[in-house]
Amino acid sequence: MWAAAPLLLLLLLLLLLGRRWRREAAALEPAGRAVLITGCDSGFGHLLALRLHRLGFTVFAGCLCPGGEGARRLQREAAGDAGRMRVLRLDVTRGRDVLAAKELVLSHLPERGFWGLVNNAGISTFGETGWLSMEKYEKFADVNLLGSIRTTLAFLPLLRKYKGRIVFMSSIIAYFTLGNGIYSMTKAAIEKFCDALRLEMKKFGVQVCIIQPGNYARSTKIQPPVSAEEIWNELSEEEKAVYNKEYVQERADFFNDILSKGSTNGSEVVDAMVDALMSPAPKARYMVAKLKEKALVFVCALFPTVVMDSVLSYALSKVKLA
Repeated sequence: MWAAAPLLLLLLLLLLLGRRWRREAAALEPAGRAVLITGCDSGFGHLLALRLHRLGFTVFAGCLCPGGEGARRLQREAAGDAGRMRVLRLDVTRGRDVLAAKELVLSHLPERGFWGLVNNAGISTFGETGWLSMEKYEKFADVNLLGSIRTTLAFLPLLRKYKGRIVFMSSIIAYFTLGNGIYSMTKAAIEKFCDALRLEMKKFGVQVCIIQPGNYARSTKIQPPVSAEEIWNELSEEEKAVYNKEYVQERADFFNDILSKGSTNGSEVVDAMVDALMSPAPKARYMVAKLKEKALVFVCALFPTVVMDSVLSYALSKVKLA
């Protein structure tokens, strides 16, 4: 085993040098290339649509509410620009919306074809496992996981044809959870889907990238502050018999405190998304997070589970149950 160590180090060095050389190659020319983005009503998807349009891409901006303020802002941005920004209704849980989006893209493809799919749409909430209904679990899986798979499967033929890029919005919460396990599980699942897809698409020249933001709650509308009263009122009688209002209030305060400390600089995440689409040698994963958030991921990845459980248990509620 140790005899092979020098060879492995040499291979790693050659890979790093090759990657650096590729990243220094000429940047992509956006003109004449189309990109479809899901979840453009607000947040990262909205910011990315504006950025890519200004860079010269033809942008298909999927919005859940095409008549909403976010969609109207995108339309104002595109006014008088020969159709390089097209805002469309796109609910990723509806197969007919996805197929309609594909038909629209096919009928308005620019000269260099379809370059990128950005699976950005997602939802989040807070609550311990037993506090949430089965219907809510199904909804989260449909939006955050199956929605991305649904759009990916629809656009794979085009992406293979034009040797394009697929970008998925994940999160550092894929590695651990702090009261939002329902969100964490969908992000962990999409990471595994991407790992399989990335390897399978290499033979076609299609590159697959994952974006892993830290806490950017104040940059998006994905997770509004939670109300302990609303949480309590939605609990089943069985759950109310186990938990008390003080515990629910403390957990809500803890989670809201985390949200209040989120970064407002969403452009950092958008920079990573743009690099994933335009770099000659994009990264498989872009972790855009604070140092302490990266440290948590490091502990989770390299230390025994008991260590991470101890860290998170210490951070979580210390209020005694009734």
